[in-house]
Amino acid sequence: MVADALTTVVSTKGQVILPKAIRDELRWLAGTRLVVEHSQGGVMLRPAAAPFPPTRAEEVFGSLPHAGRAKSIEEMQAGIDAALTIRHARGR
Repeated sequence: MVADALTTVVSTKGQVILPKAIRDELRWLAGTRLVVEHSQGGVMLRPAAAPFPPTRAEEVFGSLPHAGRAKSIEEMQAGIDAALTIRHARGR
């Protein structure tokens, strides 16, 4: 762990910037969800449990069965275009 005491400031919006050395050490990238807990000594931050375990694309490719022939690029694009037309007609 980082030995030197690091400080930060609470902004007018209640935001706190965690020092880069701490983020790097804990591997907390932008977007990392944290649980904030009030403790006797102050506030504790810990990573929130991931909703799903990390996976690689090759672990999930082909996980849904498909019956029939493969669609062409043109057929896939036509399906996307049709779905967008319906979505925009509903005002989304």
